Amino acid sequence: MFNINGYILNGIVINQKRILAIVSGRVQGVMYRDFAARTAKKLSVVGEVENQKDGTVKVVAQGEEKNLAVFQKKLWRGSLFSKVSNVSVKDLQSGEEYPDFRIIYYGQNS
Repeated sequence: MFNINGYILNGIVINQKRILAIVSGRVQGVMYRDFAARTAKKLSVVGEVENQKDGTVKVVAQGEEKNLAVFQKKLWRGSLFSKVSNVSVKDLQSGEEYPDFRIIYYGQNS
């Protein structure tokens, strides 16, 4: 059983949360999206990451609250060649259900 607020696993309620993060700095052309996707998968976080025309990176992520907290901290670190200057995060209500974490490329329909 699953919804955006949580799911039940062996009788234990697992709290789910969804966030939107806008990451700014030197975050395009430096493998930042790949870093975010690999990090999310390691933390069992689902969602998507996409470069924006204004030079930022948009991240929508959903997972257990504790895993999302770790993921948010790692978004500040970024890839080896990135230099993150800001990560703006806000909570989101339920929406599209993601089966995994994906990178959206320019011109790709989400």
